[in-house]
Amino acid sequence: MKLKKGDNVKVVIGKDKGKTGKIEQIFPKLNKVLLPDINTYKRHVKARTQNQKSEIITLTKPLPVSNVALLCPKCKQQTRVGYKLTNKEKVRICRKCGAEL
Repeated sequence: MKLKKGDNVKVVIGKDKGKTGKIEQIFPKLNKVLLPDINTYKRHVKARTQNQKSEIITLTKPLPVSNVALLCPKCKQQTRVGYKLTNKEKVRICRKCGAEL
């Protein structure tokens, strides 16, 4: 997966199209990322005991990686991730401006 925790991304597809956020958590096996306050859903929770109240909670669900695009910190455009080998280190680069990510 080319995205990492802490990267700024923009939602490209879906109900939250155009919103930006910082990656909070990554699920590599599911190929999904979690963005705070994006892709939120309401869920009605029934009271389990007599003293407890029923309530509506807001859940943030993970988005597929294919629905988000990385934002370059230098050129501020959505871009793809490239790789470059320097001194036996693999470094991520912006495909548009060539800056290191």
